[in-house]
Amino acid sequence: MIRPMVRAAVMAMVVLLAPGSIGLGAVTAAPIQGTPTAGAPAPETITDSCPYKTLPIPPVDESEVVPPGSSSPTPLPVPSPPVGGEALGGCGVVAAPGAAPPPAGLTAAGWLIADLTAGKVLAAKDPHGRYRPASTIKVLLILVVLDELDLDDTVTGTQEDDEVEGDAAGVGPGGVYTVRELLAGLMMVSGNDCANALARALGGPEKTVDRMNEKARELGALDTRAASASGLDGPGMSSSPYDEALIFAEALKNDDFVAISQQTQMRFPGYPGMPTPTPTDQSVDSAVAATTTQSTPAGDPGIDLYNMNQLLYDYPGTLAGKTGYTDDARKTFVGAAEQDGRTILVVQMYGLNDSYGSFWRQAEAMLDYGFAQSPDLFVGSLTDDPASPSSVEYSGGTDEDVAGSPSVQDSGRSSWTARITIGLAGALVVIGLIYAGLRVNRRR
Repeated sequence: MIRPMVRAAVMAMVVLLAPGSIGLGAVTAAPIQGTPTAGAPAPETITDSCPYKTLPIPPVDESEVVPPGSSSPTPLPVPSPPVGGEALGGCGVVAAPGAAPPPAGLTAAGWLIADLTAGKVLAAKDPHGRYRPASTIKVLLILVVLDELDLDDTVTGTQEDDEVEGDAAGVGPGGVYTVRELLAGLMMVSGNDCANALARALGGPEKTVDRMNEKARELGALDTRAASASGLDGPGMSSSPYDEALIFAEALKNDDFVAISQQTQMRFPGYPGMPTPTPTDQSVDSAVAATTTQSTPAGDPGIDLYNMNQLLYDYPGTLAGKTGYTDDARKTFVGAAEQDGRTILVVQMYGLNDSYGSFWRQAEAMLDYGFAQSPDLFVGSLTDDPASPSSVEYSGGTDEDVAGSPSVQDSGRSSWTARITIGLAGALVVIGLIYAGLRVNRRR
């Protein structure tokens, strides 16, 4: 597989020009601009009849074909009652009476909005539906790493790391990396090479996946089964919006995880003989760049990495976020922000939107909704004590059934003064990317 170290920087210009995105777009857009709008849902995202209760959407490629002589993993049991409370057993949109309707235009098949400060789920769609997590499963890997490795431990890169499928931070044979640097490569650019190196440090891919699945069970994430450390699809891989929230909430308790996730730029170590990259691919998919200036026979100067989480540049109070994408999983995202002492977490799984800006605008709309809602109006719990949710309303899974409320858009919308300030800062970063090679996540 030919995998260029660096790809063209056209994304930087696209980000600047996209309405409501970071940089100049954030400065010139009116508050309502970029807000998702309702549209006809794709058939795969209509979940009222619980089509994904036991298994994800059928794959579109051969990534889950089992080796000869092996059998497909048995579907994970469906817990009864549902983890987090009875109401979360609903497969359409689940919301509390008295709460504003969830945002319009959410195109993911499954999603969830939670108040982490209160430990409550505010609204969701198919919260326990099984979907492929793609690279959001790397957060589960990070939890295992934080349990078992020291951040200052070092790992030597291998040719296998360099050749791993999918996106990469730049791990190469003979390079020496701290665990902290590899975790940064995971969170900032979704480096599958970093995941591979960390799995070796944990005792190998199979042992690492086993430990990830043990960790999921410890957390009560019973819809989750990892099939790879990186999130590349494999037989039996699944998670759910609820589980993604549980796992990410646990990670946010770790100050090192948050600090690593909030880095917007870092110098990733090079490795002996690392080639000078040449921009070759003008595809655009993320605000992340990796570049170097010359060959690095001594492992220097390395690679500049820029964080692909656009909310860091565009949404006030963003704590952390992790994207994912494979052909089978489609777009996935889990992230959180804190404002006025309150933390809201959002999850999107099997996102069908193809517009780069729309993906992030939906996440922003979900965060806005969460901050605008009372924590007393909830449908379930992210804690061991599910409490008694508000009397729950179930609606269909179509966008028309969750048309946005103007009052939510106005009251939940974060300060536009703050957004403009962050947008200007983001513009400076993105303008710099125009002169850098852009690494694009195809299977992040």
